[in-house]
This record gives sequence, C-alpha cells and structure tokens, in this order.
Amino acid sequence: MRIMRGRWVRRGLTAGALVVALGVLASAGGELWTRGSARGHVYSEAGVPAAPVAIVLGAQVYDDGSPSPFLAARLDIAKRLLDAGKVRAILVSGDHSRWEYDEPGSSEVYLVARGVPASRIALDYAGFDTYDSCARAKRIFGVGEAIVVTQTYHIDRAVALCRTLGIEATGVGDDSVRVYSEPWRNSVVRERGAVLKAVADVVTRRDPVFLGRQETTVQEALAG
Repeated sequence: MRIMRGRWVRRGLTAGALVVALGVLASAGGELWTRGSARGHVYSEAGVPAAPVAIVLGAQVYDDGSPSPFLAARLDIAKRLLDAGKVRAILVSGDHSRWEYDEPGSSEVYLVARGVPASRIALDYAGFDTYDSCARAKRIFGVGEAIVVTQTYHIDRAVALCRTLGIEATGVGDDSVRVYSEPWRNSVVRERGAVLKAVADVVTRRDPVFLGRQETTVQEALAG
C-alpha cells in the first residue's frame, strides 16, 4: 500500500512539474511573439511616423466619469499627435457594457474639453479587451493603418495584436503614470497572463464579443 501511494505521489509531482514547465514555455513563447511582432514598430511620441488614425485603448474610468490617470495619459498623447499633424482622427475604444460605465464616452468628453473637435473623434463602445479593440478597428471601422496608444508595459502586445489582425500598426507607449507605483506594478504582473490570452485569441481567431454593423465614423472623422 505504501509503495502504491509513493508511486501516485511521484506521478502527481511529475505531472505538476510538467504543467509548470508547459506554463513557463507558453509564457516565454508569448513574450517572444509579442516582442518579435512589435520590434521596429514602437516609437517615441516625437519619432513615430504619421498615420491616419490614433487608436486609444480603453482603461479605467471613475464613478464620476473622469478617466483614470492611465487613460488620461493615453488621451493626452493622442491629442498631441493630432495637434502635431501625426494623425487626422482619433478612435477611442473601450468598455461600455453597462449603461453607467462608459470608457469611450468619457474619453470623448475629456478630449473635447481640451480642444479636440468632436468631428475628429470616433468611438468604439465594444472594445472590451485589446484583441476586440484591434479586431473591431479593422473589421468594423475599416482602419488599415494606425498608431496605437497605451502604456509601455502594454504596447508590444497591442501592436502585435493589431498587426496580426491586419492593421499596419505602430505604437507609442506612455511612461508618465509609472509614478503610480502600485497600480503600475500590478498591471505589469497582469500583463504576463494577458500575453497568454492574446496568443490563444490569435490562434483561435475568435470573433470579438460583439461585432454589429459596419461603422463609418472613422472615415467621417478623417474627412471632417
């Protein structure tokens, strides 16, 4: 009986070690994919080549409707890109799955209050994650070339996903909110799991959570 128990314990330990090893390999492979796909396509704000559209990926909005510092920093970059003539329109993407929570709407209010014409802004209310935002930008809004704006810990994954999904994407990352050390650190840790999810999304080529009809708002913003 003791011998059999010992065998089961050893088998359990072996299986556990195998799972851990596979997890490590998958994580390493995901990191290599994101970095490789984004290499040569991530720039400083001053050095990024011009593109028709800036895609601002969503982030937390507070109960009063104001963007969190992470989202505000992304929006500030997009505004400066517009002011500098690097882009002609801004697509703000984010979560509006609940009536009382509206990342794109709050982003639009923030930009307009800082002088961005509403006619230059398009809103994607179903950008529930980075994959969905990139897929919908291509399939629903017809974006073929863009500058993706997010934080630096996220930029490689965002550019890799958009490029894999058919957008000629470059990226600009924000470091200014690194001063919020705890949420920054937590986001960096979560990014490791998000990379694995991104790989799974790309392999399965799943549809976004919500597709809906074709939108012309990006084209209208470009022509505005």
